[in-house]
Amino acid sequence: MATLYDDLQQVKPELAKCMKCGNCMAVCPIYITEKTEAGVARGKITLAEALLAGDLDLQDEDLIHKLFNCLVCKSCMQNCPCGVKFDRIILALRAEIARQKGLHPLKKAIFAALKKQGLFDLGMRLGGSFQGLVFRRHPEKKAYYPRFRMGLSMKRILPALAPVPFRSQVPSRITGEPKGERPVRVAFFTGCSINYIYPQIGHDVIEVLKENGVEIVIPRDQCCCGIAAFVHGDIETARELARKNLEAFADCGTDYIITACGSCGGSWQHEFKELLGDDPIYGPKAEYWSSRTYDISTFLTRVINYRKPQGEINVTVTYHDPCHLKKTMKVYQEPREILRAIPGVELKEMNKPDACCGSGGSFSLTHYETSMEINQRKIADASQTGAEEVITGCPACMMHLADGINQFGKGQEVVHYISLLAESYRKEKGGNSCVGSF
Repeated sequence: MATLYDDLQQVKPELAKCMKCGNCMAVCPIYITEKTEAGVARGKITLAEALLAGDLDLQDEDLIHKLFNCLVCKSCMQNCPCGVKFDRIILALRAEIARQKGLHPLKKAIFAALKKQGLFDLGMRLGGSFQGLVFRRHPEKKAYYPRFRMGLSMKRILPALAPVPFRSQVPSRITGEPKGERPVRVAFFTGCSINYIYPQIGHDVIEVLKENGVEIVIPRDQCCCGIAAFVHGDIETARELARKNLEAFADCGTDYIITACGSCGGSWQHEFKELLGDDPIYGPKAEYWSSRTYDISTFLTRVINYRKPQGEINVTVTYHDPCHLKKTMKVYQEPREILRAIPGVELKEMNKPDACCGSGGSFSLTHYETSMEINQRKIADASQTGAEEVITGCPACMMHLADGINQFGKGQEVVHYISLLAESYRKEKGGNSCVGSF
């Protein structure tokens, strides 16, 4: 049975829910930045209605630009009194664009590589080895500037690629100190950012889980969660990646899946079901893992009674809520509870902590200037707190926040909350500090 991602006509009932009240305008980062009706959910719904009525067509490049000028941050959905699932609408529209127009050759090549994990892994290893040829090192940070104009702003900093991917640095099974008769066993879905860019976050996840007696399985055949392909309209690639991951985790013998990225966790909790709901083989598997996937903060605070850390870290922090972590996975209190449990950490809330940082994953690559205007507001709110570190729970947000701080901030470090918890565990044992900051 076709879904709205296969047949755009099926999006009509969702469009009909919108009463054009404009509540989305108050929270849409694109509208706040550009002040155009086409930038906000209400405007895009009007465009979708005109497209379905035959008044517009997808040969219009300006229309396509407007439909891709969206972060899919889901802020509009939180503020919608009618419960319009705008993320489904915009992704269905992009799927129709991909069907009619095809994918950009670069996107097509990248998404094809994602389906061949060995090839993609080799490419990322080579990138890690030769990144110095096309990027120059930041004088103070573990980051790079572009050496040449190649579709990237010369002001932009990007994190260094790991010379060895995280999953190649660790064994596939890791045992913690048992805390009960039967240890809890989890599978760790690393995602691409931790595997290729921030391996220290992966090591910190393992360290925290081991401290709490959790056994960890890291399936070797796992691949990208597919969210990038999904948001660009490549539905078949998104489905294929979902199936590959469900196969990789099918026989891992674990109680739960743990993630440390809101986009990855949201994919396991929601997107796999959405994409494979009518698949008689993979639909039930997606449903099964949906209720057993947790962000690590939720797992620690709600599933197990994690051991409170004793190592003191004297630092003032503020917390940025990643869009997909809060608005898809509904996780926002748990990271704060962990931060407040660390001795010496002072949490100062910024204004609008759940406002989008402007990353939107690949949005910051295709719409850099707009994304940085949004980012500048976020960095200003973070800086007003006087915090020394900006804490978050999303590697993509870490990347974008670090770029914003480099241009607009006050030298703050950007740190994943799990790295701060791991550091506290190390300090109580007299270990060296090794925080995965950027």
